[in-house]
Amino acid sequence: MSQAAITRVVYGLLVSALLVLLPVQPALSQTAKQPEQEQLLNGLKLLIWTQPGSPELVVKLRINSGAAFDLAARSGEMAVLGDLLFPDAATVDYFTDELGGKLDVSVNYDSITITMVGKASELEQVISVLRNALLSTQFAPEVVARVRDVRIKSLRDLTVSPAMVADRAIALRLFGDFPYARFAGGTPEDLARVDRADLMLARERFLNSNNATLAIVGGVTRARAFRTVRQLLGPWRKSEKIIPTTFIQPKPVDARTLIVNVPGPTSEVRLAVRGVARSDADFYVSMLLARVAQHRWQATAAELANQPLFARSNAYVLPGVFIMGAAVSTEKAPDALANARKVLESLRTTLATPAELDRARTEVVNEVTTVVTKSEAIPDPWLDADTYKLSEVQDQIALLRAVTPLDIQRLANRLFKEAPVASVVVGESAQLKAALQQGRVQYEVLGEVTNPTPAPKSPAKPSNNANPR
Repeated sequence: MSQAAITRVVYGLLVSALLVLLPVQPALSQTAKQPEQEQLLNGLKLLIWTQPGSPELVVKLRINSGAAFDLAARSGEMAVLGDLLFPDAATVDYFTDELGGKLDVSVNYDSITITMVGKASELEQVISVLRNALLSTQFAPEVVARVRDVRIKSLRDLTVSPAMVADRAIALRLFGDFPYARFAGGTPEDLARVDRADLMLARERFLNSNNATLAIVGGVTRARAFRTVRQLLGPWRKSEKIIPTTFIQPKPVDARTLIVNVPGPTSEVRLAVRGVARSDADFYVSMLLARVAQHRWQATAAELANQPLFARSNAYVLPGVFIMGAAVSTEKAPDALANARKVLESLRTTLATPAELDRARTEVVNEVTTVVTKSEAIPDPWLDADTYKLSEVQDQIALLRAVTPLDIQRLANRLFKEAPVASVVVGESAQLKAALQQGRVQYEVLGEVTNPTPAPKSPAKPSNNANPR
């Protein structure tokens, strides 16, 4: 592979926390009631949760298009667009200092979400700030350059760890040129290519009222909320056409294990297959399947019990990735890969025991419950229903509790039976090559050109015009 490929792998790990945002839908809180729903003439959907007497206010706007739509070789384009919505520090200070809240813009593959937390008494001012961001986005050349340069600098200042390199390398290995192999937060070299025209086009295509849902939670009445939104966001432009999430599928996976040379005391191992989409009926099954896989893999070797190890299902609008990863000693890397493959096979052939399923379910439900306790999470199930085209707002905890061992085995067969498996090992390449050769594992080293075996030469034929001696 070329030096450019190496750069993409390394810098891709500099993705901000946005990239990795796995879009997990929180469960419905027992106290969260159905919202009052409205829709403006421009197509903007409005969800209102009234909490009489509460001084708090949460406003969330979800744009249902994200970094998957970044142009080729311009990863981070949608992230920069999100940065441009509130480019001035004074706006953020207003929310943190005067309102005692926060202002945040998060971008993942599937969406842009603006979260504004403040005081119910300031609803009109909060929506006015949102209006300015959406209707009067600053595209002055100097503003675009400043915002883009800040993001580039923040990426270059991050420390690249072997784990980050491995995560990005496995994404490239599995997805190739598919959008999920790009970096939602961008890379320095890609961001440098993003220009003002790119950003203005992205805004025209995606930041439209009928491609968004606005949620308001707090001590405001329905009448006040609807009147304010209609007055301030009614002029927001409606798109004539919503851009669908359709892309050319990635090329077949290379079965060889990719070695990425990064010096360090241990090696990072990654193994991945294509996963499920967020709207898939098996989404919740995939969460528990991953946790059972993690526990089984950890039990295959004593070394794995004491090392960072994970298995997870990352689901997006389109089918995502089922990924397993661990940090191991270099000589144990072939064994770790082999054991991971055995775990995938065991999930197909052996039902999860009641103890395995109970442990996995308890851990996942506890993690989800932690998210649900936040007041900001109340609108998320309804926002996710729009983003992922779900037929109804789902109770995640109830669906997790309904998963059976047969469900897990069925999904394991669906995902692993004939799926091409991508694998990556990050560490000292010389030692890894020796270890993989000893384990008879076929491999490729990133950046090394393999010289093909020359074809045997055929005997030379005498030329017709040769001069005889």
